[in-house]
Amino acid sequence: MSQAFGRVGVLYGGSSAEREVSLMSGAGVCAALREEGVDAHLFDTGERSLAELEAAGFDRVFIALHGRYGEDGTVQGALELLRIPYTGSGPLASSLAMDKITTKRLWLQHGLPTPRFAELACDADPAGLAETLGLPLIIKPPHEGSTLGLTRVESADQLRDAQALACRFDNLALAEQFIRGRELTIPVLGTGASARALPVIEIFAPEGNYDYQNKYVSNDTRYGCPAELPDALARHIQDLTVQAYRVLGCEGWGRADVMLDGQDRPWLLEMNTSPGMTSHSLVPMGARAAGMSYGQLCVEILSTARCKLRQARAC
Repeated sequence: MSQAFGRVGVLYGGSSAEREVSLMSGAGVCAALREEGVDAHLFDTGERSLAELEAAGFDRVFIALHGRYGEDGTVQGALELLRIPYTGSGPLASSLAMDKITTKRLWLQHGLPTPRFAELACDADPAGLAETLGLPLIIKPPHEGSTLGLTRVESADQLRDAQALACRFDNLALAEQFIRGRELTIPVLGTGASARALPVIEIFAPEGNYDYQNKYVSNDTRYGCPAELPDALARHIQDLTVQAYRVLGCEGWGRADVMLDGQDRPWLLEMNTSPGMTSHSLVPMGARAAGMSYGQLCVEILSTARCKLRQARAC
């Protein structure tokens, strides 16, 4: 099976604000694939060109890139043109999921629950947000991940600084209703009718602040996997996650972030189409709870690699 994959490239690094996380993810994936007998090779898209990628002779690639130019449909489109099969969602689904505002609009059109929100131009007056969305509220860049540029706004006098921080990363900001409750995340594997959710994971971050430090550096964050939930509620959250995944047209793998409020109502926050694969990451944690090792997870994801815009024989 492993030899059937041929020469495999693990795309990592890149040039987004999440480069350091991607370097860790890619190194982990490449090492795990090699342990499984796969002829895997690291390829840093932030330091090497598309011409070098084409010349590398990869039979398929595992995308371990996060953020812009790796998770937003950009590299997926390039791989389609190069006819190199790749893991994860295609150009359209990747682009949709990377845009948190468009994601929320699509979910709402399909009757899926997501917190109320407002677009905030970088030169707009944010004063009315406190009345519109209530306090506290969240302000974040709509095209970044790993909580980069995110602020939990507790008082109206924090709004402008939060807006300015988000606009350091993006050309507008997303203001979102704050949902008080339990922080959950749910990995998904597969495509279409075969898509399945892995066990629900609950995140217990220090002071409820699951920021970059607590995600990737600190060991203070605790996790419940599977989360302590009634079976029926856990299944409902998993079903909702798969619906959200399918609405966006995602495939291969992904991870949804969800808040569970005090009335046990789940609220969809965002969908990650190329989630972290570091030692602190949540997809491998969910896979372990489902009886799958890190290496088995990497091989399963790799086995789904394909071009999405062309017939399989063209790749």
